[in-house]
Amino acid sequence: MKGSIKATCNVIILLMVGILCTGCGTAKEMSDANGQQVERAGEVAETSDNTEHLKDEVIDNSEANQSSDKTENAEDTEEASDNKGEMTEADGTSETLDVDYPALRDCVPVAIEGSRIGCAATQKELDDPKVWEIVTTHFNAITFGNELKPDALFNYSTEKCPGTTTTELHGQEMEVPVLDYSRAEHMLDKIYTWNEEHPDRKIMVRGHVLVWHSQTPEWFFHENYDKKEDYVTPEVMNLRLEWYIREVLTHFTGQDSKYKDMFYGWDVVNEAVSDADGKLRTDAENPQESLSQDRHGSNSSWYHIYGNEDYIINAFTYANQYAPENLALYYNDYNESTAPKREGIANLLQTIKDHEGKPGEGTRITGMGMQGHYSMSQPNMTDVEYAAKLFGRIVGNVEITEFDISASDTYDGTEATKEEENKKLKSRYGTLYFILKSVHKTDDCNITGITFWGTADHYSWLQSRSNVGGGNTTGLPQCPLLFDEHYQPKPCFDIFAVKE
Repeated sequence: MKGSIKATCNVIILLMVGILCTGCGTAKEMSDANGQQVERAGEVAETSDNTEHLKDEVIDNSEANQSSDKTENAEDTEEASDNKGEMTEADGTSETLDVDYPALRDCVPVAIEGSRIGCAATQKELDDPKVWEIVTTHFNAITFGNELKPDALFNYSTEKCPGTTTTELHGQEMEVPVLDYSRAEHMLDKIYTWNEEHPDRKIMVRGHVLVWHSQTPEWFFHENYDKKEDYVTPEVMNLRLEWYIREVLTHFTGQDSKYKDMFYGWDVVNEAVSDADGKLRTDAENPQESLSQDRHGSNSSWYHIYGNEDYIINAFTYANQYAPENLALYYNDYNESTAPKREGIANLLQTIKDHEGKPGEGTRITGMGMQGHYSMSQPNMTDVEYAAKLFGRIVGNVEITEFDISASDTYDGTEATKEEENKKLKSRYGTLYFILKSVHKTDDCNITGITFWGTADHYSWLQSRSNVGGGNTTGLPQCPLLFDEHYQPKPCFDIFAVKE
């Protein structure tokens, strides 16, 4: 009975929050948590994982410009993004950030004590002076949209290996692909300079991501780094996996690295659980997607080689070995609040915990990254609260890592619908923020941060869609973030900009 009373009270409080925020009803239910549709074993299921490749290319596109492998869709996306910028500057609207608003970094870490408030940005965005002003004013953490992912570090050479060099691992000489850190370093240098000049307003970096089925070139899994040849054995893949994690973590967080004090955490493994049944993502998630493709949206070549979770355990073991002790290590996933995937993620987290040990001997996991790609109606708040507490009981810390909310299907981008949509967005963010504050530092959960997947609406990955199943399924405009296309705070900004 006690649990029933508590659940009833929570529902009443949540309804009151929604009314106080906007006084309007909920949006019409969308097809899934992200407003995306992906074929999964004969049925349609929402996902953001098969599209994070697109998601990041949409808000960045600068890497795609510099890569000879860029897809035709990425080119179209970039052109659309550039046109949006031109239209924004041409319409005469003031785009100087309103300085009368309180800084988010002075509000959220107080409301959720000790947490971080962050945003995602790509090289192109960070080079936009107006985005840079938003970042330095409001956020104390940042995630790079693309630049620390495997395909970026392989210089976007997705069709073939960019060249090899030799290295040594465990006394054994091995041939490895050449790595290119230039894009990430360009962004890090900008932040490094800011931190040196503003020691009281530093911006910390979240590394994203070491192991992922998507945006990892297919050739990486084959003999002689040639996708036309056979897949390597698990033993050979273990060596490649350890080498890659060693090189990336040592380069950016090692004792001799210029950037060693800039990273607070790193996503070790991303999106390894299936939407369909909560089991591991396999090499046949989407029967329409061939494993011979240069990069995958849904299917996992990691699973194709291992056939089990060994690569995940090994990744966290290697990360524990080569990461500094104070670097937080995360598992990160989307659609994380709904069953059966939620329970599948919990089982995976427990498996990783069960293998914990000293550096060089066992795994280490610091927290769970709940991506938070939500719609106006899904997931429901009870599920979000339940998921946060469930994950918290296993790994202690929970972070919202890619927060955004897709628009209701009544929004068409016109002024006539914008006001009502902003009310809905404010209400939705308000309820979600209430949940996060309520579960923080309970017996079950510690919320360590909130990161929005972008800054200004026109840079959002939800504005476009790729042929691998990403982003916008309706073709209608989106307004998922805290700042509009003129770089101005929206009504939903007020939810987080409260000094408590």
